[in-house]
Amino acid sequence: MKHFEIAVIPGDGIGKEVVPASLNVLNTIAELHGGLKFTFTEFPWSCEYYLEHGVMMPESGIDTLKNFNAIFLGAVGHPQMVPDHVSLWGLLIKIRRAFEQSVNIRPAKFFKGLRSPLVNPKDFDLIVVRENSEGEYSEAGGRIHSGEDEMAIQNAIFTRKGTERAMRYAFDLAGQRSKHVTSATKSNGIVHSMPFWDEVFRDVHKDYSDIETASYHIDALAAAFVTKPEIFDVIVASNLFGDILTDIGGAIMGSIGIAPAANLNVNGKYPSMFEPVHGSAPDIVGKNIANPIGQIWTAKMMLDHFGEAELGQRLLDVIEEVTEDQFKTPDIGGEYTTNGVADEICARLLQNEAVSK
Repeated sequence: MKHFEIAVIPGDGIGKEVVPASLNVLNTIAELHGGLKFTFTEFPWSCEYYLEHGVMMPESGIDTLKNFNAIFLGAVGHPQMVPDHVSLWGLLIKIRRAFEQSVNIRPAKFFKGLRSPLVNPKDFDLIVVRENSEGEYSEAGGRIHSGEDEMAIQNAIFTRKGTERAMRYAFDLAGQRSKHVTSATKSNGIVHSMPFWDEVFRDVHKDYSDIETASYHIDALAAAFVTKPEIFDVIVASNLFGDILTDIGGAIMGSIGIAPAANLNVNGKYPSMFEPVHGSAPDIVGKNIANPIGQIWTAKMMLDHFGEAELGQRLLDVIEEVTEDQFKTPDIGGEYTTNGVADEICARLLQNEAVSK
């Protein structure tokens, strides 16, 4: 029996709706497997917790979380209650940094039954590997002076270790897919960090002679995500560039509400964290119309991380069956509830297993 201890942080807004729906799906997966067990421990850390305690998570939070096999996160943020920079840096980014979750991966693919805004999406299937620990989101910098002399300085930090780590992960991933890696750069405008990025990319490629590569300036790459996403396999990008590209990936799928993400600790020392790309969407809280697919697809990525890729693929196939048969929430043109979509996925998982037997 494989037993995984999962720390569950529903967080804010619709996270408290899509996470429970997704846990039902994971329990169904465990039932089908027979030799798999999940134990879920929920933590109430959120903006509401901040208003009561003055912190997004307790001082002992990191020590508590490090004992789990993975962290399953719903959504963080409620700007009407707590400024975004407080909520994100007090919980999400704090966990990423403390647990050396140095690589963020976010897939995007054409889904049957979803209306992509692209005229001809051509069955694109890509995955962005985002450097997740430094780059443009470095804390280095500050503000000085006031009035018309006020100045803000934000330093982007790129280390060879961090850059190479993300790139090697991308090349290894491409070796399991279509053997192509695209680098996102801007070396014609950012004169120090991006030429360095390009140099490291060329150095890493020398160890992967069977992988084809391309390099795009980020502005051209963003346009190509819209005009010809089908040409891409694995894209490796800096923290900021990867963040932007993956929002475009969600958009061309038809909704950011279905986009998943994994924050990976690649050295095995600490737990990884799995979260959907969407936010807390406070405007639809309590209506049972939030799209659970992003969170459920995130569960699929957690299964992959645990070495259960076959189960993960089975889940993704069922998700696509459900969207193709129009079991969809209103954000993607359907009339079903959050729980209705999740329940249909569970039912089909059980049905498909019964048929296979």
